Amino acid sequence: QVQLVESGGGLVQPGGSLRLSCVASGSILSINVMGWFRQAPGKQRELVATMTTGGRTNVAESVKGRFTISRDNAKNTVYLQMNSLEPEDTAVYYCYVIAVPTASSTYRNYWGQGTQVTVSS
Repeated sequence: QVQLVESGGGLVQPGGSLRLSCVASGSILSINVMGWFRQAPGKQRELVATMTTGGRTNVAESVKGRFTISRDNAKNTVYLQMNSLEPEDTAVYYCYVIAVPTASSTYRNYWGQGTQVTVSS
């Protein structure tokens, strides 16, 4: 019903920047939350940043001041601008959406396939 497609991952050197994008498509009535989680090998998936349709954000302390989340609600797209990247940021980044699918009155969680971000010199 709802598909999330991430893009923008890649290899960057420490201190570099990367911009991730995620587009939600399919049978969507509305989207409440869009954002990003990440997961490194051997670690649990963790919150990076989320944003509600109204613009309220929740950002992990580890990325505050370096990462910026933004949304284009008209395009059902969420972005993650990552600056001053550190090796510790290396992970698979997953788009996360809370949305109401068509023919439903309940918000549901959706996950993208993930995009690899590697920070290394």
